Amino acid sequence: MRRQMNGQMYVWLHVFSCAARHLSFTRSAEELHITPGAVSQQIRQLEERLGFRVFLRRARGVELSAEGQRLAQTVSEAYGSIDAELRRLDAGEIRGTVRLRSIPSFLAKWLTPRLPRLQQRYPDIELSLVAEDSNQALNAGDFDLAVDLNDGSYPGMLSTPLLDEQIFPVCSPALLRGRPPLHGPADLVHYPLLHDITAWRGSSEYAEWEFYLDGIGAGGQDVRRGHTFNRNHLTIEAAIAGIGVAIARRTLLNDELERGALIIPFGMPIPNHKRYVVLYLPGGLNQPGARAVHDWLVEEAQQFRALHPLGDTGIVEGQ
Repeated sequence: MRRQMNGQMYVWLHVFSCAARHLSFTRSAEELHITPGAVSQQIRQLEERLGFRVFLRRARGVELSAEGQRLAQTVSEAYGSIDAELRRLDAGEIRGTVRLRSIPSFLAKWLTPRLPRLQQRYPDIELSLVAEDSNQALNAGDFDLAVDLNDGSYPGMLSTPLLDEQIFPVCSPALLRGRPPLHGPADLVHYPLLHDITAWRGSSEYAEWEFYLDGIGAGGQDVRRGHTFNRNHLTIEAAIAGIGVAIARRTLLNDELERGALIIPFGMPIPNHKRYVVLYLPGGLNQPGARAVHDWLVEEAQQFRALHPLGDTGIVEGQ
């Protein structure tokens, strides 16, 4: 029997798609802002119209029938195509220059590798990128969006959280060859230390090492030695080169741990109580380009958090 689509059918399919994702009429009702009874009624009407069951009612809940599984896949693919086309249509109307300021390490190690995805989605947006440390004043009017790492407030600005940060020690496997073991904090006396002197706004030259050792209960050591750099990613490059032991930020490591260029000689990641945020002036997101880039940054951060849960480096200690 031929079944023509009408407005009511689209409503039923929308409710069905939501219920198929959740396998729960209650959770679907919460998402759709209707009652569970209304969800059940819409599904029942869809089944009557189709002539077969899309859900099997069990004592423990509902599950998709064989026909329901096929329909759910088809509807999901259709919605995906519609969403992609809407994105393309929206992107075609969003153009112009967005001034984006970022702390240098985040721009170099996290943001830049992801920019091709932004360009693909919004080909008519041009970025004006500026790398500035957190301790450089954020002057209103100098940017549309700014990514910063800090734990404080930003008077006169609004902010959206992106990522929490963790820190831990790293070094090259080559550094350990021919030297005493590096199994714990006390063994650091045999190794050069690498320091990021601009770790966060107002931090001292040795703040990250002091913060980390205090955090794992090994404070009190004199870490005021070794080599200093004014960018976090430079300390990591120095660590890869075998110059010393650095403090790494989980967010700014790409595949250095996975490919073995760096190892975690001891300790575990600890939160440094700093957070990457994207900043903007009140009303700043009314500009379509700034809104698009802001929302894209939030989406990329969500994906990163899903792939890299806090506390999980994917590498065991000393590997």
